Amino acid sequence: MQSSYNFWLVAISFVVATLASYTALDLTGRIFLLASARLRHAWRLGGALALGVGIWSMHFIAMLAFSLPIPLGYDLATTACSLGLAIGVSYLALFVTTQARLTPGRLLAGGVLMGFGIAGMHYTGMAALQMTPAIHYQPAWFAGSLVIAIGASSAALWMAQALSNDEARHVVRKRFAAALVMGIAISGMHYAGMAAADFAPGAICGAAKDVNAAWLATSLILLTFAILILTLMLSRFDARTSLLTGAVSRLNGQIVRLATLDTLTGLPNRSTLTERIERAINGSRRQPASFAILFMDLDGFKTINDSLGHSAGDAVLSAFAQRLQHCVRAADTVARLGGDEFVVLAENLGSREDAAALAEAVLERMRRGMWADSQPLQVMPSIGIALYPHDGDTVETLLKHADAAMYEAKRAGRSTYRFFERSMNEAATRTLQIQSALHAGLAAGLFSLEFQPKFHGGNDSLAGAEALIRLHHPQLGTLTPAEFIPIAERSGQIVPIGYWVARETCRRIRGWIEQGLPAMKVAINLSPRQLLQPDLVANMLEIVKAEGVACEQIMFEITETVAMQDAQKTVEMIHAFQASGFEIAIDDFGTGYSSLAYLQRFRVKQLKIDRFFTNGLDEHGAEGSAIVSAIIALAHSLEMDVVAEGVETESQLGLLRSMSCDEMQGFLLGKPVSADDFGALLRGRMMAA
Repeated sequence: MQSSYNFWLVAISFVVATLASYTALDLTGRIFLLASARLRHAWRLGGALALGVGIWSMHFIAMLAFSLPIPLGYDLATTACSLGLAIGVSYLALFVTTQARLTPGRLLAGGVLMGFGIAGMHYTGMAALQMTPAIHYQPAWFAGSLVIAIGASSAALWMAQALSNDEARHVVRKRFAAALVMGIAISGMHYAGMAAADFAPGAICGAAKDVNAAWLATSLILLTFAILILTLMLSRFDARTSLLTGAVSRLNGQIVRLATLDTLTGLPNRSTLTERIERAINGSRRQPASFAILFMDLDGFKTINDSLGHSAGDAVLSAFAQRLQHCVRAADTVARLGGDEFVVLAENLGSREDAAALAEAVLERMRRGMWADSQPLQVMPSIGIALYPHDGDTVETLLKHADAAMYEAKRAGRSTYRFFERSMNEAATRTLQIQSALHAGLAAGLFSLEFQPKFHGGNDSLAGAEALIRLHHPQLGTLTPAEFIPIAERSGQIVPIGYWVARETCRRIRGWIEQGLPAMKVAINLSPRQLLQPDLVANMLEIVKAEGVACEQIMFEITETVAMQDAQKTVEMIHAFQASGFEIAIDDFGTGYSSLAYLQRFRVKQLKIDRFFTNGLDEHGAEGSAIVSAIIALAHSLEMDVVAEGVETESQLGLLRSMSCDEMQGFLLGKPVSADDFGALLRGRMMAA
């Protein structure tokens, strides 16, 4: 029997097949986004219903496009059975493709089952015609339709899995292209099955009176497009809602992280630490127990940060944070307060000795541990310990007292630990008062200079002076450099103070010259923090020129310990000063770890023998004299002058003269005096001459 097709219905069937394929791909990506098993199951059921209707509709629209010279119709029960098969096959497809991993075996099994299901749907739909005599199928075309069904199903499963990531690049375009391929494959299977069907001449359709074909085609097309488009809209809306919900959830998580953790190290921050200490306090009140707060500050970190840059400083902080977590117990809280300050909350400690053992373990591991982070800069902490409830019963008090104990550990030599003691409150208060005085010192005119004279060793004539800074505070009284310089160094205030000293020294030199007094060379001490300033030489040169003083009138003193911290950089700094016309002296010589090779490269004007060796002339007799004599001989061999400081006895003076010491200073010869008194000394010496 001769058959024909309606072109427009064939085209619509292909569009439905493509739209159903795209819906399947989209639903697969949607289901993958769902975390809840219940929601995944619900979307599989709903998606199977929509997808099954889509595949079945494609088949039926294509059937309605088919016509014979006799009236055609479809049995409702058999047609409903074919729809059920389509929905079941769709659920199988969504179930297989939304598993965590689509193995080759699972792909093959799923493709075969789905292919037989789609073929079963097609041939069940054909059976709904109830032809008499029955439809005869050509074996080759029938087998071909099964192969196409299985191949199309396997390809559809693979593409659905491959394109399941909603966030992949160009995923919409890729899904559309894949849907076209799948639509062609599904249509190809259908029309291969139709080609297999032979209708006997004179055959009759037993279901011709059940359903009107034109009405069914129109209703089916509209219903199918409505279901598939609605499913896509719901999927997209729900996907965007889920993405928005996920984004909000991630944002909330990030906000919580920023609020509770330190961004650099990932450790709990101050607010989280405060909360945990409060919790520990409340727990200890209900069930009496003690705990310790270990407050840590990294020794020398500011030098690393200033000399190597903040990126190197951040790397050191991160490495220290990781190491510290390995040095304490697993139950302890390690937090970063900011800068180079870290705190360990150690709960359930039985005694003071347990806290000491923990601090010693941290120092020992930091000192000798082999670390996997390959961080070459080893830093050591100074640790202050406060115990609950002995040293405080509030978070603020415990942290304050642990901080005070940490500063005491620094004063005790660094890289050690100290327990809080009540007397430390006074020291901490004193430190805060001095910090406040330093902040106000320059603006309020609280600083002044004194000048300690230096004398030639051979004839007692005045050789120059050393500028010594003093701080006069209305409440604290007069503070010596030993009290406030270390605090100024730690806080960074030493830099502007150092420039003030240089400017004030130049101003005083100019004043003496204007009075007709001899031009004296004045020595100014440079601190470690000042030496880290990249524009130090340029700034000093600008100050000297602005005050109208010759560079030759200024000598800068650098302690031996500071000079040897980065000897190569010190060499460069000394040469830069010398190229500008300044002279350099190495102060406190003999107390550090000198390298004679570098001492030769320094080529400074003077070596200043530390007062420790000057005192040794009296205390250690021949041994003391031998050491000082060797230092003087060494300096002279390198064409350097020698200054002995701390000369306080006639015997010391006599021995130094006999050793040809070039210059001397000390209380025996002259105490530090004001600028006016030093001017009077100059005037008296000039008149006596």
